[in-house]
Amino acid sequence: MPTNPSLKNSPGLDEWLSVTSDGRIVITSGKVDIGQRISTALAVIAAEELDVNLSRIDFIRTETGLSPDEGVTSGSNSMEQSGEALRLATATARRRLLALAAEALDVDEATLDVDDGLIQSRDTNRSMTYWEIQGDKPFGIEVDLDADIKSPDSYRLVGNRVAARGIADIVGGTMIYVHDMKMPGMLHARVVRPPHAKATLNGVDDGALQRAADTGTQVVRDGSFLAVVNADEYAALKGAERINAAADWRTDPGLDARDIFEQLTTNERLSMPLENGVPVEAPVPDQPAPPANAAVTLKARFERPYHMHGSIAPSAAMALFDNGELTVWTHSQGVYVLRASMAGALGMDEENITIKHMPGSGCYGHNGADDVAFDAALAARAIPGKPIMLKWTRDDEHAWEPYSSAMVMNVGGSLDDSGAVVAWSHETYSDTHVMRPRPGAGMSGPSRLLAARFLEKPIPPMTPPPNMQAHGGVHRNLDPLYTFANKHLVKHLVRNLPLRTSAMRTLGGYANVFAIESFMDELAEAGGLDPLEFRLRNLDDDRAKAVLTAMSEKLNAVPLPEGRGRGIGFGQYKNEKTYAAVGVELSVNDAAEVQLHRTVIAADAGQVVDPDGLAAQMEGGFLQAASWTLFEAVKFDQDGITSRDWDDYPILRFDNIPEIETILMDRPGDPYLGAGEAVSGPTAGAIANAIYNATGQRLRRLPFTPDAIRDAALR
Repeated sequence: MPTNPSLKNSPGLDEWLSVTSDGRIVITSGKVDIGQRISTALAVIAAEELDVNLSRIDFIRTETGLSPDEGVTSGSNSMEQSGEALRLATATARRRLLALAAEALDVDEATLDVDDGLIQSRDTNRSMTYWEIQGDKPFGIEVDLDADIKSPDSYRLVGNRVAARGIADIVGGTMIYVHDMKMPGMLHARVVRPPHAKATLNGVDDGALQRAADTGTQVVRDGSFLAVVNADEYAALKGAERINAAADWRTDPGLDARDIFEQLTTNERLSMPLENGVPVEAPVPDQPAPPANAAVTLKARFERPYHMHGSIAPSAAMALFDNGELTVWTHSQGVYVLRASMAGALGMDEENITIKHMPGSGCYGHNGADDVAFDAALAARAIPGKPIMLKWTRDDEHAWEPYSSAMVMNVGGSLDDSGAVVAWSHETYSDTHVMRPRPGAGMSGPSRLLAARFLEKPIPPMTPPPNMQAHGGVHRNLDPLYTFANKHLVKHLVRNLPLRTSAMRTLGGYANVFAIESFMDELAEAGGLDPLEFRLRNLDDDRAKAVLTAMSEKLNAVPLPEGRGRGIGFGQYKNEKTYAAVGVELSVNDAAEVQLHRTVIAADAGQVVDPDGLAAQMEGGFLQAASWTLFEAVKFDQDGITSRDWDDYPILRFDNIPEIETILMDRPGDPYLGAGEAVSGPTAGAIANAIYNATGQRLRRLPFTPDAIRDAALR
């Protein structure tokens, strides 16, 4: 079998699980649980392979030096990487434990059965437990990549409904998040922000600094990085406001506030053609003319603004610098890469830094978690021996997190007389989507931490290289799964854009699939074809066809009420992960407001381990994408970000949540397919197509606000 990347980094069985003398099975993972229920799914896998009750599994939160190094929890890779690694690890452990039991009981291993960790011989009735054999002892072996895993027909837990780990604490309000942490002697810190990312600090009024000291407030300054620290949280917050008022900033030059969609298509850019979803270092060929047999040729331009993660709780972190060692508690999705980048920025050895994951404001992408951890570390280094709790404000989160890039997609296609696609063109213009603080040459990791650019010895932001992976950032899902002839596919990585960007759920896939699925309906209409039939005739993947058919049958099982429209969208994330088809039923009222009524999602994620968790991923992904599609856009001018609260950056509210029906197409024995990001692009396409079906207005610039709908009606 192919080498599992997680096991390549962490091959030892003891890195994945242990057995305690008091009868517990302890598992760990390098993938963090940020609400996607990965800890639940991993516990189910472990309990299944080891033949123990699910209640016997303990899951240890991810921590550097303790957990396997699995990079970052991203790209819908957790089940494919950590899930498969733990399945092999627990299968290896079971085989080892049975071999040791057979030897100790002097029986043939084939006569042994296991029930909740009790190993018993059918021949002699003698027995012993896992913890009697292995309790508190290391295995001392590597995970067997060829370990025999269970057959799906023997599953007891996999595929069945189970309660999410920690759900009682979440529902009961007793869950401890990083924001709630308390330690003896703890101090509170707040960062004083410049007006915008290009501003630098000239100085702070001496009188204000003295008044702060008189009230027990410490001011931390390193170049243009400025923070205040106090034992009282409210005093720290008010102190930050006073120091902010006393700070003198050089604000020129400001942000480039020209039309962002103009900048995307006129700025300097690095352009590369795609082959099979992979960028090629070659000249971009000219746009081909429509083929001679083209009966219909269409072109359209689709646009997506900057989006923020919009975490409901602002980011936070705790840091303690003591005796030359730094410990940070954070909700980062990549504790090992953060440790390496932080070590580079602080000039420390990685061995002297420990990063511990704590639940926080989940984001499904690169929000402020890494930056706030570095902010806290800077404050802790300035005040050693004291735990520093540093929380971002709502203003911090909205104005300073890394955004998902604005994008332009130019799409074209031709049909012959039979309605077959005889040419397809898609060019996407975007900033980078991959600026997580991953270590690399030239201080590339530290340069991606926000505060690093403001230090006395600044680490300038790096110029991102193009992502050359198949279906990487800008070009994720740009190459469609459809079997089109004569494809012209190009990614444009645009330089010198005004806002900091990085990873958000699906990277470029959301906008690319939005453009593809909207244009599929346009082509179908031009060819006089049904949108579903048009998609099916351009697919040769039976699993893709199955999710589209299942979704459509459920969506159309009831008549369409008068005044409503329906639309569909489809995609396979990265063309290799979960297949997802989305159907939406909606209406547009006299105020041009979109009301979502009904949604059907059909998904094929291979073997289903935790059906409730998988369904929650599908439904949560739909709601997040619906919010992007209908409401969200970052606003800014030359003086900085202007959308700094929920009024200026509205999101989907409870009064617009549709009825959602989710169909999971379980495939026992098939590989796990990453699922978390599969529905986002299809959702945008389905909503766009449903609005057209309801109103006759084809919207191509996100978000679809009432103003956008009214403007389309007036064109």
